Order: sequence, then structure tokens, then C-alpha cells
Amino acid sequence: MIQAMGDKAVARRMMIEARVPTVPGTEDTVEDVDEAFKQAEEIGFPLVIKAAAGGGGRGIRVVRDAPEFKEQFQTAYAEAARVFNNSSLYLEKFIEKARHVEIQLFGDSHDTIVHLGERDCSIQRRRQKLIEESPSPFVDTEFRSLLGETAVRGAQAIGYQNAGTMEFLVTDDHKFYFMEMNTRIQVEHPVTELVTHQDLVREQIRVAAGERLGFCQNSVS
Repeated sequence: MIQAMGDKAVARRMMIEARVPTVPGTEDTVEDVDEAFKQAEEIGFPLVIKAAAGGGGRGIRVVRDAPEFKEQFQTAYAEAARVFNNSSLYLEKFIEKARHVEIQLFGDSHDTIVHLGERDCSIQRRRQKLIEESPSPFVDTEFRSLLGETAVRGAQAIGYQNAGTMEFLVTDDHKFYFMEMNTRIQVEHPVTELVTHQDLVREQIRVAAGERLGFCQNSVS
């Protein structure tokens, strides 16, 4: 699970198969700059060049027009090889002014996967999260259910167990797109604990011991 979701290009393909909305882009990684440029023109500018092994806000380059693409691609290629020891890149359409909303997930070894609502982490500096807000001021009950159900479906597709987070880009018209999945408990987890009154670290220990989750979806509010 960690390997599959750690490679963002592989994760993207798996989420497409699971019918989780993804940003328009390449289905596979691209290495040849000329072939990448052809695909970039099909996607349209502005777009994002992403390192398949990237994370923590690194390995992302926004390209706003065609003349700068090849130089940016070659720089991103070298940077990915140096920083992540993996030069694989893929392309996605750049979505302007999107919110960054993540869904807290939890699965056990008894085929139960639930979500614990959202954390809105749109307030960032240099793609580093500054403030986590829950519940999100942008997400109502109906949209929360839709985001949560979609995240659970993606987690079910890989048989996910333990704590995890599905991250989405959300537009002003409530369209949303899978960005990545973090296969761990995140430092932001106390925000969710405060609003749901669930002890997520305790649940990690339960799941690791082979026990069932101590709560079900209907008991999460």
C-alpha cells in the first residue's frame, strides 16, 4: 500500500480505475522531453510537472506557457533524480485557485474503512500548510459525504488498513480531484481528534493488533 501510493503516477492510475476523479493529465510517467511536450500541448497550459516520487510540497513546477516547458521539464527531471532518487515525472492540468481539502481515513483488517471528515489546509506558504481548519468553511454536510464516500472507495480499491489521508483539490464550483494519498497518520491528526472526539493513535494500536475499529461510520460526527 505504501509503495503503490508513494509513487504518485501509480496512485493516479489506481484512483482512475477506482472511479475517483483525477486532474486531467498523463496516465503514465514521461521521460522524453519532446514526447512530454506533445502531451503537454494536448493537456493545455497552464499545467504542472510533478515528480512521481515527490512529496511535502516538493517536486512541483507550474508551467504557464509553451515556450518555457522544455527548460522547466529538464530542470524538474534533474531535480527529481537528485532529491528523490527517482527522475520519473508526470503532467497534470494546473487548476487555479483550488482549495486543498484532505479526508481522514481509517481501515482495519476486517474490511472496514471509514472517514472522519475533512481538514481544510488551503492556507499555505510555498506549498507548506500553515493552518488546518475542520470542519472546512467550504464543505457542507452533503459535500462532506460525497468527498468521504469517494475517499473510502479509493481506499477500498487498495485494501487500505490503518490511518491514512486522501488529499483533494476542490474548485469553487465544488468539483474535486484526487491529488495524493498519505499512507500514515499525519501531524495534523489532532485537529480531527478535537472535532470528532476519536483517539486516532489508540485506533492505530487496535488495528495493528488485528482488532476491529472502535467506531463505525454512523458514529462519526
